[in-house]
Amino acid sequence: MTAVWAGSPRIAGSHPAPFSYLDITVASDRLSGTVVLHAIDVARALDMPDPSALANEEVVTAQADGIVTLVTTRVAIEADGTPITWVIDRVEPMPGQDAVGVAWHAALSRPAGHLGLGARLFPEDATHQTFVTVYEAGRVTWQEVLNRDRVRADHYTGTPQGRMAVLRRFVASGIHHIAIGPDHILFLIGLLLPGGRLRRLLAIVTAFTLGHSITLALATLSILTPPSHIVEPLIALSIVFVGADNLFVGSRERDIRAWVALAFGLVHGFGFASVLRDTGLPSAALGVSLFAFNLGVEIGQAVIVLIAALGLGLLRRHRPAWSGLVATAGSALVMLAGAYWFVERVLQGRA
Repeated sequence: MTAVWAGSPRIAGSHPAPFSYLDITVASDRLSGTVVLHAIDVARALDMPDPSALANEEVVTAQADGIVTLVTTRVAIEADGTPITWVIDRVEPMPGQDAVGVAWHAALSRPAGHLGLGARLFPEDATHQTFVTVYEAGRVTWQEVLNRDRVRADHYTGTPQGRMAVLRRFVASGIHHIAIGPDHILFLIGLLLPGGRLRRLLAIVTAFTLGHSITLALATLSILTPPSHIVEPLIALSIVFVGADNLFVGSRERDIRAWVALAFGLVHGFGFASVLRDTGLPSAALGVSLFAFNLGVEIGQAVIVLIAALGLGLLRRHRPAWSGLVATAGSALVMLAGAYWFVERVLQGRA
């Protein structure tokens, strides 16, 4: 029995801290692992008066159904979105650790790319934590702590299926973020309002892409991470600048919008990075997740640019008298929205 539980952390003493442990080993055709529960927690959950009785194998055998129900109803494991079918191998006492161990496995129809994990083993204890460790090819590839505030986590395996799962999730996340980010959308539309030839519009979009891709990578890799209370007001200021610049671009000999897009794209990239970090980056596939998120942003951005450019182009062709009015009024609205967001974000940063 010592060999079975050798990989599990020790839980010693008279319950100094409320911990449980979930170990998962990933193979191509199955998941397997152990759940280690402190005897005090198990006894309380099963209304047993004496936790020390769980050091006795006969007592644990008698309580095995309740212990298994506790694990299988309060620990959730999904492989590529499908809940696993638990197969319990053993329920055994761990007297040296004042704990009970449950060994389990689950068959897989194909190698798992994404594991969704959830645990609320003892919700009546607000301080309880579950330490999760994932093993692949004989080594630890991921560790996480689940608690009352974080009851779910996601892991992407180091397999081709895992990389595809990362691509699917983070491309969708990038598209979603650009679609629900009114500040980024307004910045792009503001750049396009004055119009111009297709070559000029492509240069503007390419410059913005280059700028935000650089800082997105720098921040995601923790090379440069300015605080959000500085980044967010600067993003708002970039919108103010674009709106104001549009009102005077006609008086210039050179159209500087591509340079503006490049410069402020650097700022917007830090904003994208904060969202990407919040999604929980898979350390084993950091490069893939960064690429996928950026690709999603570009897809969403391309759709917005296409719709805006086509709409403005049709307006100039069929209602040329309105074109200048729309550009002027639109630029003024862009500037006012940016000013509002700037004040709001500065005040939030001081709160």
